[in-house]
Amino acid sequence: MYQALLTRRYLLSKVMPLLAIAAVMLCTAMVLIVWSVMAGFLTTLLDSGKTLMGDVEIEASLNGLPYYEDLRDRLEADPAIAASSATVKAQALLGVLGGSMGVQVIGIDGPSYHAVTGFGETLWWRHLDEPLRKDLNEEDLRLKIPEGFEEFGLHLTEVDRETGANVPAVVLGINVANANFATGGGWIVPFVFMPQEEVTLTVLPISRNGAPINVQAQRFPVANEMRTRFYEVDANFVLIRRDALQELLRMDEAQRIEDGFEFGVIEESEHGEESFSAPRVVGVDPARVSSVLVRAAEGVSLGELKERVRQVYAEFVLAHDDANPKPPDSSRIIIQTWDERPGIRNFVQAVKKETALLLALFAFISLTAVFLVCAIFWSMVSEKTKDIGVLRALGASRLGVAWLFLRYGTAIGVVGSILGGVIAVLIVRNINPIHEWIGRALGIVIWDPEMYLFADIPNQVEPTKAAIVLGAGVLFSVLGALLPAARAASLDPVRSLRFE
Repeated sequence: MYQALLTRRYLLSKVMPLLAIAAVMLCTAMVLIVWSVMAGFLTTLLDSGKTLMGDVEIEASLNGLPYYEDLRDRLEADPAIAASSATVKAQALLGVLGGSMGVQVIGIDGPSYHAVTGFGETLWWRHLDEPLRKDLNEEDLRLKIPEGFEEFGLHLTEVDRETGANVPAVVLGINVANANFATGGGWIVPFVFMPQEEVTLTVLPISRNGAPINVQAQRFPVANEMRTRFYEVDANFVLIRRDALQELLRMDEAQRIEDGFEFGVIEESEHGEESFSAPRVVGVDPARVSSVLVRAAEGVSLGELKERVRQVYAEFVLAHDDANPKPPDSSRIIIQTWDERPGIRNFVQAVKKETALLLALFAFISLTAVFLVCAIFWSMVSEKTKDIGVLRALGASRLGVAWLFLRYGTAIGVVGSILGGVIAVLIVRNINPIHEWIGRALGIVIWDPEMYLFADIPNQVEPTKAAIVLGAGVLFSVLGALLPAARAASLDPVRSLRFE
């Protein structure tokens, strides 16, 4: 019996506190991992959205937006605006590697587009001075690319093989046509070396009245590929030089002829010669774009930027009130921040609600740590009743006895939370290698880029969120020790000394 008593006391003094620490550790790690991945997913989504449209977009109607260079000058003169860029957007058919696929094509001016979106940083094929950490055999083709190669992609040009002149080129998303293979080491193995290939773009121009014009198709060399890590963009978007797409879509500058002119009418000259009648040019239609993208200056919020853009656009329309054609008025254009675009806004809200729901569920599950600590401390108070009586007899106050157990609960919470935080950081920072190992060993793919949009699982732990979770772990442990501490403080010292 004495041996059983010793074993029981050993369990209560050594093993049970370790179980309480383990409970706090696991609950803390679980919540922090879930919150980091979900919040990282949302942060990555928000950051990636700016890769295509910057902070605010002025989207024109079907007729397009003329005089856009003047609008850009007015925008960039405003201190709230850091940069702007005009773009042309269209649906297209891409012929690549012997097949074809539907893509979203965007005509851009490379340098200004980079100033707004950071597009140049997404160009994949660029010179690397040193191999990646896992590229032990230097297999990455970028090590062999000469310095400055990415400039062709930034300006969307290539050198014509016959004439040696710079010609318009395209930049493909890295996953377009599924032609590339991503290795576990972090580099890309192309099916063919894409920067040396040519593709065919087929578009359907639309007139100002909304009627389709003849289909236009043209071959373009590939200047580079981009990797935004946003799968939907990398698999479906193609960038091309703006002037080339304007020409294909009949949105470039053109002469305007007199109304009512009929082509194919034969007229006779004063000398009796017959010829087709020639149209009379009455003006010039300026080139048009689909949208103008804007980036905020440092310290300017999206709401403030949107309001300033709206005011500048109203001034722009007023300045061209006598022009022919007139720019669309404010009621016929859409000015929106990037996260207000249809689909994105609802998706962002859905992710936020799902994150809040998961956190609430895991926080509720983590309450098991409170009950476990409470049960362990309750048993400890029962076992230490005589010791508590001795402390009271020596002059310890009720508050002092309660504070003793609360400090013990705090210590368990601190140790468990710190260990849980360390485990969470290690798992989150290495979550992609862990996921790759699970895929190789078990054939299970949990994070499918086509489903979750991004190629990689978010792997950053925000210090603020970590502090909140660790603080909650300590608080839960203290709450678990609160009731046993109150019981210990309420024990009668005389009865406690007689306890066996």
